[in-house]
Amino acid sequence: MNSFQSLAIFISGAGSNAKNLISFFSDKALIKIRLVVSEKVNPELEEICNKHSIDFITITKLQIADSNFLIDICQKRRIQWVVLAGYLKKIPLNFIEAYPNQIINIHPSLLPKFGGKGMYGDYVHQAVINSNETYSGISIHLVNEEYDKGQMIAQFSIEIDPTETVESLRQKIRQLEHSHYPLVIQNHILKGEN
Repeated sequence: MNSFQSLAIFISGAGSNAKNLISFFSDKALIKIRLVVSEKVNPELEEICNKHSIDFITITKLQIADSNFLIDICQKRRIQWVVLAGYLKKIPLNFIEAYPNQIINIHPSLLPKFGGKGMYGDYVHQAVINSNETYSGISIHLVNEEYDKGQMIAQFSIEIDPTETVESLRQKIRQLEHSHYPLVIQNHILKGEN
């Protein structure tokens, strides 16, 4: 049995949150990132993973569709927690059943507003601006079989400026993500330890 909690990170995009998480957890004794699973080839992130002795796997569309493949690569590495960091695919039910209440996701709005299928990245920010919201933020939650409907762990908000653009809101939300996601993950995982 590991003397630490082992994490896998799943990503679909450039991996800015993954890089931030790797940096944050690099000197932590109780939580170790052991695997990064990416939908896209990402040489920069792969190099960072290599430096930190983290396995980096680029998965194909066929492998994404095969939830047993995802379970297998995680279980072979004794992964205990899965962190979604901009991973856009729906997590299959049998993967959720393999990791019950052990999959953590971050969403770039204050759920339940602006969540659900197709609501990610700039689509969320544009919808927030179009709705004349005065606040937006991030929601960190556990994953269940419905998009963005899992148990809430934490939310953090920022005020929206009247002149806000998608670009400026994206930057504010990214700062919130980088500031809070690692700490919330750490606190949630260590709180759950017996």
